[in-house]
This record gives sequence, structure tokens and C-alpha cells, in this order.
Amino acid sequence: MSVVNQHQHDPEHGAEKAQGAGQFQGGQQVGRAVTPGGHIVNDDLVAIGASHRKLANPLPMGAMSFATTTLVLSLYNIRVDGITVPNAVLTFSLFYGGTVQYLAGLLEFCSGNTLGATIFVCYGCFWWGFSMIFIPFFGEMGTYDGVPGVYSMTGSAAAEAESAIGLFLFVWLGITLIVTIGAARSSITLIVLLVLLDITFALLGSFYYTGNVKLETAGGAFGIATALVAYYLAFGSLLTPTISYFTLPLGSVAVKD
Repeated sequence: MSVVNQHQHDPEHGAEKAQGAGQFQGGQQVGRAVTPGGHIVNDDLVAIGASHRKLANPLPMGAMSFATTTLVLSLYNIRVDGITVPNAVLTFSLFYGGTVQYLAGLLEFCSGNTLGATIFVCYGCFWWGFSMIFIPFFGEMGTYDGVPGVYSMTGSAAAEAESAIGLFLFVWLGITLIVTIGAARSSITLIVLLVLLDITFALLGSFYYTGNVKLETAGGAFGIATALVAYYLAFGSLLTPTISYFTLPLGSVAVKD
């Protein structure tokens, strides 16, 4: 630890001499304690093992929320335990996949990471939008303008509901393709994740248009693979040399400074 002087006394040129009324005139020198790395010493962070305050990395939080929500929905898509209606995923998609991921995106903006901010904000909004399809209040499924059966999977407009969800997923496929191209110089882990997500959207969108259950099952399987890669990305980003005894390779292909 060292002390850096904020004001230096220069007797030769009369540093105490004020340039005008109210200005500093001499007195005790001001200093601050800094670490060898140049950070201001903070003694109030000992309990959490941090040496100085800085903006935390939001990537592990955002990737974890995306992974968990994707995993739960994908398990429903492969009909685990005989579940066929994905409504129970709403608790994840509204709060963990939606809200937490959106907040992670805003923090990425603060960190100056445009790619991370775009990904997390976009897919946080995706989970919010997906949730609205299955919440009766929004009138997209079950009842619409007080007319039972409209946009219901079992009602008179069932085919229209299927096509609407299929179109919704194909639009997100297009967004994901754009993000995939934009991530070409990020890391191998992120690129693999986005490619798997592209395939997942394509399979699930095709399922809703065709009704082929095999496409839903395949989409669920690729969704599980996407979630596992996202967990790896979150874990690898969480383990840093300062807090962990080991790290995981993410395969960075970013341009070196």
C-alpha cells in the first residue's frame, strides 16, 4: 500500500499564495491510500473477499437465468413426467428468465459491453413476451375480448394460435441469427450457445406450424443442450483467478488489445 499526494507544496514558486479570495492557502497535504494495483483501499469489503469496489460482471447472472428458464421449458417440450402444457414455466420466465436477465443487460450497458447488453435485454424481453401468450389477462390464449375459444389450443381458432406462436418463434430465430453473426469474435462457448439456440427456434417454430411432435421433441433436446452450454458459460465467467482455485476455458476469439 502506498500514499499518493493530491497536492504538492512548491515553496520555490509560493504554492501557498492564493490566486483569489476563498482559494486554498497552504495547510496539511492531502493524500489517499492505494493498493499496488492502483485501486483506492476500502476496508469495508473484507467480509466478501473483495479488495476494491468496481462494477461487477453481470454475465454469470444473465447466463444462469437464461440457462435455467430454457432448461425448464425444454424439459416440458420433451414431455418429461407427461407434462404437455408449458404454463408452469411462467414463474421462471417472468422473474428469472425475464426480469433478472433484463437487469443483467442493463448492467452490461453500464459495463460498456454492447453485445452482452443486446443479448440479455433481448432475451429478457423474449421471456416476458412468451409468458404473455399463456397468461389469460393478456387475452392471447383461452379468451379474447370475452369470446371463449378464440386463440385457444382447443377452440375454434386452434390453427391460428399454433401459427401465431410459430411466427413468434421464427421472428426470434431471425433475431438470434443476427446476434450469432455479431458474436463471431466473442468466444467459442457463446457462439456454440447461439447456434444451438438458432436450431432450437427453428425446430420449435416448425413444430407449431406443422404439428409434428417429433419436431417439438427435437427442439426440446436442442434446448436442453443450449441450456447446458449456457450454464457452462455462466460457470466459466463466474470462476476468476481472484476468487477460484481453477478456471474454465471459454475459447475467446476476441481481438487482442
